[in-house]
Amino acid sequence: MKYVLVYEAADDFRSKVPLYIEAHRALWHRYRAQGTLLMIGPFTDAPAGGAMGIFSTRAAAESFLGEDPFVIHGLVARHILREWNEVLVP
Repeated sequence: MKYVLVYEAADDFRSKVPLYIEAHRALWHRYRAQGTLLMIGPFTDAPAGGAMGIFSTRAAAESFLGEDPFVIHGLVARHILREWNEVLVP
């Protein structure tokens, strides 16, 4: 089981990103180094399309959500956290 965290960007996302991007990057680098963040990135229609991250545990995804400067400072309008059954096809 994996956990997918999806963000929808707030209307003023572009204007606020420069203020918080370095802290946001530092956060995902830390989770990646811990092995709990497997993938992260924006959708191709970002910033309006938002972004997603895939986590190895629900606790890691929830912790990331609580620490993310993008969430804390209102760059994220909405988010959803979903369980995901990873299926690899040979």
